[in-house]
Formats: sequence, structure tokens, C-alpha cells
Amino acid sequence: MQETFNSAPRLHQSWLQVLKSYYQLTKPRIILLLLITTAAGAWVASRGEVDAQLMLATLVGGAMASGAANTINCYYDRDIDYVMERTRWRPLPSGRIQPRDALIFAAVLTVASFALITTVANLLAACLAMSGIVFYVLIYTHWLKRHSTQNIVIGGAAGAIPPLVGWAAVTGDLSWSPWLMFVIIFLWTPPHFWALALMIRDDYESVGVPMLPVVEGDEETARQIWIYSLLLIPASLGLVFPLGTNGAVYGVIALYLGGQLLVRAWRLLQQPSDRAIAKSLFKFSILYLMLLSAAMVVDVVPAVSNISQGFLDQVATMVMTVPMMAI
Repeated sequence: MQETFNSAPRLHQSWLQVLKSYYQLTKPRIILLLLITTAAGAWVASRGEVDAQLMLATLVGGAMASGAANTINCYYDRDIDYVMERTRWRPLPSGRIQPRDALIFAAVLTVASFALITTVANLLAACLAMSGIVFYVLIYTHWLKRHSTQNIVIGGAAGAIPPLVGWAAVTGDLSWSPWLMFVIIFLWTPPHFWALALMIRDDYESVGVPMLPVVEGDEETARQIWIYSLLLIPASLGLVFPLGTNGAVYGVIALYLGGQLLVRAWRLLQQPSDRAIAKSLFKFSILYLMLLSAAMVVDVVPAVSNISQGFLDQVATMVMTVPMMAI
């Protein structure tokens, strides 16, 4: 962090403005997507029969953990946030929240999150939520963000932890299915974030953050986005086969969404410097993860699950019949 940076002077605000500033410090738009994947993990683990109180506590606890991580990120990055036009009016660089107060706020959120999830869910889920904070703050924000072009790839693991938390909250353990959900989000993160990085490349360059477009250029970034998008498709279908966690309804939706993502990634590969295409990919990537999570949830609803699994059984029977006919 730049030693010459000084916090902006404290501003006089009403209590409503103060609450709004603390709310903004948590980056609520990011939290929403994390909560969707948390809920998907819990819902699929329970096959649609998760306890309402458990779900609410897990989501509230997860929101507090994510809010704590984002607050510490804002604290650490307040120097570069002050330089970049896009982030200059965030609570810390603008002086609406003081650095010490932000750290106290983050600490309170962390303790409250751990206590709530441990009490209502279990220790494993709480520890996973805490690991997300540690990974995001130490690995991504402190170690990688300002030093490696792979910052968002490795650091993206922090954003992939929520479905593990949701699953563990319901079952008390972790099977292959939640880990595959982790992998899906891990592979989704580079196309999502690098599309954004292409859009605001100049901002990152101005503060010396080595995002891939800044160091390797637009063409290499578009190529990497294409590779990760390709890897994402078979990973998303792994929940259907071989794991059998989800059925045909989810599989069809996953294929369609993956195809739409590939179309946008291919367009960017052809025109890597086109910011409009990068913006389109970035926006769709958010919709992709939301709809994919929704498909996981809908697919395990009993009425849908019976149809979905019945279709897969018919397909499996047909596949098994072909070798027998050949004999």
C-alpha cells in the first residue's frame, strides 16, 4: 500500500447516510451472487427440503462473512481506489468512513458470522466461511492482486467457497458434488472478471495492478477467456454425469447457458479490443451463474426431479441396449 496515501477528511453525515456508507463498504452486489450460490449448495444438498431457519442463518452468516472480506479489501485498496475514477467515491477514499472504523466493522461482522453459523448450522460450515475471508484477504488482496497476472484465477477460489458453506450447513460434511460446484465457480471467475478487466483496463494500468489485459494484452486475455469458458461446459455437466446430483432438466439448461457463454467468448476472441463485446460477456456471465444456480435448485424439486431422472434412466437404458444389439 502506498505510504503517501492519507485518508480523506471525515465528512459530516446523517445516521442514515452513515448506515448507507457501511452498507456500500460490504459491496452488496457482489454478496448477492455469493448468496445465490450458497443457497443453491444448501438446497441441492437437502434435495429441496432444507430447514427455513437453517437456510436463513446460513445466508445471513454468509452475507456477514462476505461483507467482512469486502470491507477489509476496501481498507487495503483505499489508496488505489482513491486514484481510480470508478472507485474514488467509495466510502473510504471519499472520507465517509474512516479506516479504523472500517476494520472494527469488519471484525464485528466476522465474529457475528462465525457465531451465527456455528450455533445454527455447524462448525464445518462456519470454518469454511472464515476460510473464504482469509483466502480473499491474504491470498488475493494482499499477495496476488498487485503482484501476479494470475491474481483473479487463484484468488477466485475465495468466491467459489459459498456452495461449500451451504452444503456443509445442511449435511455437516462435503462430498464430491459441492466440490464440483466449487470447480464450476472457479472456472467461471476468469471469464467473468477478465471481461470486466478488459472494460476498465486503463484504470488498472494507472495504479499498477497487473491484471492480465494490462500485462499480456487484449488478445491473450480473450484467448484465456475462451479456454476457461470451454473448460466450464464439461465441468457444469459433471453434476449430471458422473455424479448424478442433478438430472436432465439441469443438464439441458447448463448446455444452453454454456453455449451462450461460448458464443460471446468467441466473439471476443475475434475482436479482443471491442469493449462492447467484453461488456456483453461480463453482463451475461453474471446471468449465467444466477441461472445455472437456479437450474440446480429447480432440478431437485421432487416433481421436476422425477421427470428429469426418468429421462436420464431412459437414455441410460438406450445406451446399454446398443452394445447388446451389436452382440
